[in-house]
Amino acid sequence: MNLRLAVALLLTLLPFITHGREKRPNFLFILVDDQAPFDFKFYDPSSPLTAPNLEKLASEGIVIDRACQMGGFVGAVCTPSRHMIMSGRTVWHLPIGPLAKTHCPPNLEKETIPAVFNRAGYDTMRTCKQGNSYEAANKEFTVRHDASKRGGDAESGSAWHAEQVLNFLNTREETKDADPFFIYFGFSHPHDTRDGTPELLAKYGAVNHADETAPPPANPKAPALPRNWLPEYPFHHGHPDLRDEVAVSGVWKNRDAVTIRNEVGREYACAENIDIQIGRILARLEAMGELDNTYIFYTSDHGIAIGRHALMGKQNLYEHSWRVPYLVKGPGIKPGTRAGGNLYLLDTLATLCDLAGIPVPATNEGISFKPVLTGEKETIRDTLYGVYNGGTKPGMRCVRKGDWKLIQHDVLDGQVRETQLFNLAENPDEFLTEHHDPAVIALTGVTPGPRQRDLAEDPEHADKLAEMKALLLSEMRRHDDPWRLWDQPDDGLVPPVEPAPKAKNGRPGKKRK
Repeated sequence: MNLRLAVALLLTLLPFITHGREKRPNFLFILVDDQAPFDFKFYDPSSPLTAPNLEKLASEGIVIDRACQMGGFVGAVCTPSRHMIMSGRTVWHLPIGPLAKTHCPPNLEKETIPAVFNRAGYDTMRTCKQGNSYEAANKEFTVRHDASKRGGDAESGSAWHAEQVLNFLNTREETKDADPFFIYFGFSHPHDTRDGTPELLAKYGAVNHADETAPPPANPKAPALPRNWLPEYPFHHGHPDLRDEVAVSGVWKNRDAVTIRNEVGREYACAENIDIQIGRILARLEAMGELDNTYIFYTSDHGIAIGRHALMGKQNLYEHSWRVPYLVKGPGIKPGTRAGGNLYLLDTLATLCDLAGIPVPATNEGISFKPVLTGEKETIRDTLYGVYNGGTKPGMRCVRKGDWKLIQHDVLDGQVRETQLFNLAENPDEFLTEHHDPAVIALTGVTPGPRQRDLAEDPEHADKLAEMKALLLSEMRRHDDPWRLWDQPDDGLVPPVEPAPKAKNGRPGKKRK
């Protein structure tokens, strides 16, 4: 009799057990390559970019205003950035970093996003660009289709990545796969070469320019210059022959208005195409009845300059390159909200685990921002730290707290030592003295206010400057930064040994001064 009662009780509860299993949330994590937040109207209302699917996502979820990538120690900033996303480790604690032997646990790939979700019973799938990533972690995905696709048609461009996701979803439906899924939906664009589709290039007044000796044709339909465009950077950025500053196809070393407007148009053409492809996936999820139970994340591995401050790449610490767009939509997230966040990309792993109800791996150093997503908190930390030293050392460092941001440059063996202080509430574009030049204003149409400038030399802000410098040193120590700047105590550190630079023939060459 007891056995019959037990069986009857089990049969009664089985639908609820099955239902609970089916309701484990799915995840669609969308990562693009090289995109500043200000491409989008939900960050810059004046942006001409058409992105209806992402705008809808923003209106149905939450927009994070201060999401940053912590930085990098190589020119290919995307490589440490993607390691941080996958592992939840801070920049100086990565398996590829200069402190890897002492500050990174072995076999870290077994504690990264795909490995963690595999163990939790999720079906994991990835499509993304090939290279400049975390290969050991990428291999942990059950299904993987990677290729670099930066062309201007369906086979060679962003549509290819969407097709891989659609194939995965179609297979799930055909096989009646009821497991929850985690999809890492990566794109190769809008990273250069920014070859857009013909119709979208025409929309944004751009061409796939390939002649380094002449500017592209001027087109009145091209987007306006970025608000903080400059024709020339006021001092050397500290990374001689940096690929992104001298060899981007369509721009090279040119910073004239016509060239930059054309390249911004190409960026928008690629970005709109990505939005179109995302729309295809969202429509498929809705048709499958999976959309409402899926957390959708959208972000980039870092920002990008494209003419802002006369820079082209992401190897700097201005807002356009240090910050990233970050959107999340899903169960429990109030539509149409936004928050400061103060998060790093490396906080992604902890947050995904928190939302999925999965234990966070012990190797993780990030902080879950689920409380920000659910409206319980505005931010998860007070201070943000950033680094770029893929060129000459020690490189660049920045720190932000509240409205104040400090950037310091110590490069070219001490030949360039610059300090910049910004009040971002008053000067969100980080305007410099050079932006007040009438010739620049005539081209951008933007007249900075008198307080919209670098305040580091202003006696009125001497106390704030000292405070921010002390905060930067504290953050550098806290994150095990192995270098110190010229005006900091050396703390007895011995900087990591740099590998000998290679000559063009591949053999070691002389260190460049």
